[in-house]
Amino acid sequence: MGRPLIRMDRVRKWFGEGTLAVDDMTMAIDEGEFVSFLGPSGCGKSTALRMIAGLLPVTAGTIGIEPGAGRTEHDLGFVFQEPTLMPWATAFDNVYLPLRVAGVGRAEAAPRVDAALAEVGLSRFAGAWPRQLSGGMKMRVSIARAMVTRPRILLMDEPFAALDEMTRMKLNNDVLRLWAEHGLTVIFVTHSVFESVYLSTRVLVMAARPGRVAADLAIASPWPRDDGFRNAPDYAAQCRMVSDALKSTLDDARIDH
Repeated sequence: MGRPLIRMDRVRKWFGEGTLAVDDMTMAIDEGEFVSFLGPSGCGKSTALRMIAGLLPVTAGTIGIEPGAGRTEHDLGFVFQEPTLMPWATAFDNVYLPLRVAGVGRAEAAPRVDAALAEVGLSRFAGAWPRQLSGGMKMRVSIARAMVTRPRILLMDEPFAALDEMTRMKLNNDVLRLWAEHGLTVIFVTHSVFESVYLSTRVLVMAARPGRVAADLAIASPWPRDDGFRNAPDYAAQCRMVSDALKSTLDDARIDH
């Protein structure tokens, strides 16, 4: 862990139809942390993530990201819930896209694209079209596309929600490997208590709409984590802690209404 990298201070987000999606959201994330936003549908998790990414403007409050020393490329990589691949482009060209937009020539970019595909286990599929790839492979291309710009912050919006359990577990391990190898700071949106505990150094449990941080829980389990951790008593205990906090948030929401 390092210095505070991302800060949200009393952030509020209204949408045009009068919906208050996020209210008074305040939190800080240190460099090198893996933080999950956990909560029910409609609690503002994805809205908060998109405001951090600059994809949505804030209505009130501030979001700050500390500048990196000597950074010349994109600081943020974003992985959406759907792979959002261009169907007319190969896996290589989908990963190349952000570098092409940044003005990097194809020949110069090729080693970096190849390396990004190798990191997600898709070297042999560089020339494949999206229609030829499974759901998990499409998501791997999406992750490679986010990583090819060498970001220091990776934002992931429920990327594995639509995948089968085995594929999801494998991709969880891949993301943890990328986080460790690249020294990333990761914010990961999920509905799953089990996924949040497995992946995270901290879990921010969000209250139902309007979204805000209801509980900030450290996941103190040791690293590295692997499939054996899923069967450990410590994992079960941490899942109960997070589940209790989530249940308390949902109970409070029912009382409020």
